[in-house]
Amino acid sequence: MPATMKGQVCVVTGASRGIGRGIALQLCQAGATVYITGRHLDTLQATAQEAQSRGGRCVPVVCDSSQESEVRNLFEQVDREQQGRLDVLVNNAYAGVQSILNNSNKSFWESPASIWDDINNVGLRGHYLCSVYGARLMVPAGRGLIVIISSIGGLQYLFSVPYGVGKAACDRMAADCAQELRRHGVSYVSLWPGMVQTELLKEHMMKEENASDPLIKQFKFRFSSAETTEMSGKCVVALATDPNILSLSGKVLPSCDLARRYGLQDVDGRPVQDYLSLSSALSHVSSLGWLASYLPGFLRVPKWVMTLYASKF
Repeated sequence: MPATMKGQVCVVTGASRGIGRGIALQLCQAGATVYITGRHLDTLQATAQEAQSRGGRCVPVVCDSSQESEVRNLFEQVDREQQGRLDVLVNNAYAGVQSILNNSNKSFWESPASIWDDINNVGLRGHYLCSVYGARLMVPAGRGLIVIISSIGGLQYLFSVPYGVGKAACDRMAADCAQELRRHGVSYVSLWPGMVQTELLKEHMMKEENASDPLIKQFKFRFSSAETTEMSGKCVVALATDPNILSLSGKVLPSCDLARRYGLQDVDGRPVQDYLSLSSALSHVSSLGWLASYLPGFLRVPKWVMTLYASKF
């Protein structure tokens, strides 16, 4: 890959593993200087070592996104070391996956009330903190891109009440922050990856005791075609190098849409699963699943239908 982002400075939160790690790898491969955060230095250093082997420069910074003082210190370090430059911020840190898996198929009143904080302290409040301090570097420069990692759970019920509320809030944060940032030349978008082959999900699905877990059964048949963790990184690189990125600011951007827009394939050469196609949508409807295999892949769910489906009025 050519060094299309050489000289650019990026911050990726929650990059020890999973989607954040995949994004950091792709940004470094594109030649950027990437600050990565997480709570454990050893795993951060492992990611940084692999990222730097691809090009660019990777700086591991221990930072708990739930602590404003640590977030402030992170961006002060970037400001100091990069002379105030910050081109891309990816809000990815998330601490709620294990709580979601531990409480699958429980109603909100059956789960510990603390699951709200497990999911939305780092995964929502932390994103806002990073956006505040990141924007303070980008606005004076009149440029920059902030990406928040969300999911289709912001549109429809998925996993749990705190999860859906948090993801819907992430999408709204992108839209509202973009409203205030646009006149300063800074873009803010929400990225929806599809199903992703993260390390934690792989481990959970391999556990024999979870073989009867309906959550695992629901996704297991699709897991082999799920996105790699680096697919989100390819999307971020494409967005960061798009000269017309302001035209997308404030929007929710599914990875399958970005794959079509920029002609992207996953890092292993597979096409990106189009989870917004009609066939994919119908495959989740028990009474109509048989129809999915007869529909061509280019038929997609219109965005206006998705908007009406999610309408609360």
